[in-house]
Amino acid sequence: MQQPILQTEIRTSSAKLSLSMASTPEELREVQRLRYKVFIETMGLTALASEDGLDSDEFDAHCDHLIVRDTNTLSVVGTYRLLSAARAHKLGRVYSENEFDLSRLNNVRNRIVEAGRACIHPDYRGGSVIMLLWSGLAEYMRRERCDFLAGCASISLADGGHNAVAVYNSLAARHMAPAEYRVTPHLPFPYSKLEAAQSPQVPPLLKGYMRSGAWICGEPAWDPDFESADLFLLMPLANLDSRYARHYGVEG
Repeated sequence: MQQPILQTEIRTSSAKLSLSMASTPEELREVQRLRYKVFIETMGLTALASEDGLDSDEFDAHCDHLIVRDTNTLSVVGTYRLLSAARAHKLGRVYSENEFDLSRLNNVRNRIVEAGRACIHPDYRGGSVIMLLWSGLAEYMRRERCDFLAGCASISLADGGHNAVAVYNSLAARHMAPAEYRVTPHLPFPYSKLEAAQSPQVPPLLKGYMRSGAWICGEPAWDPDFESADLFLLMPLANLDSRYARHYGVEG
């Protein structure tokens, strides 16, 4: 059994927030309900709608799920899904392989934690929730003795893809991974055929990854289900910006 993340609490001007790991089927359903609210209802991804009001897939049962809860209302307001290297090995793949050929990373697979399905309630996007989730990520990586965090970061195509082109061009110039960590999308996003927006608007999660020392590992994939261009990211734990861990006292 995965040792749970230690309980962490912080107070903001409007809420008291706690960080923990989902440990019961009901807590997992709370996570899936929040994801449904954000991905399907708020973002309007009706193609992913379901009658049960849950965003779920076959990976959920194999993953650990970080939870940020508003202790005043007991509502889950943030979550992150984590797949350890050991569980990925047992499963035989990671989620990102739905979109990318990761064969170049075979020699470091046993040192990677995959993170995904990052989700924050629209009323709690002031920064405290994502900081708590990042502190949990850092602690989880150390407990799993993994050197890399990997995952996909999405850029909306609501504007026809022009911002996605601008974001990729801007970030790739400064944050491209070394050649030995490059991956290839199964369904490439045709960024070279679209005009870039004049000023790239980098999504907050992706911005957080870049500030923490993540690499972009190649060209973007097109995800028709989520109507997004996805970048595969790899972040060495050694690059993780110390403010995320130090701020909540979880540095190793």
